[in-house]
Amino acid sequence: MLEDTRPIRLTLEPLDDFVVIEQSDEEAETRGGLIIPASAETQCRSGIVTAVGAEADGVAPGDKVLFPADGGYEVRLAGSAMRVMRRRELIARIHD
Repeated sequence: MLEDTRPIRLTLEPLDDFVVIEQSDEEAETRGGLIIPASAETQCRSGIVTAVGAEADGVAPGDKVLFPADGGYEVRLAGSAMRVMRRRELIARIHD
């Protein structure tokens, strides 16, 4: 049995109008006072856009966004919870 100890680097490159979001696990409060809880009972979640497809207009990597808790597809990538969803599912961009 051979063991390969090389680290595997995985990235997601979204297609079409899909975006990849790294989910936030903490409650966040914006400078304007908007509190975004991370509890599973909330209907909205927040995260940082890490990649966008060629047709995903209006968002860019690094944008902080609000999205439905049950929207898109949850993916675990290198131990991080990622969400892949269509651009039209995003609710808002958060400006701190």
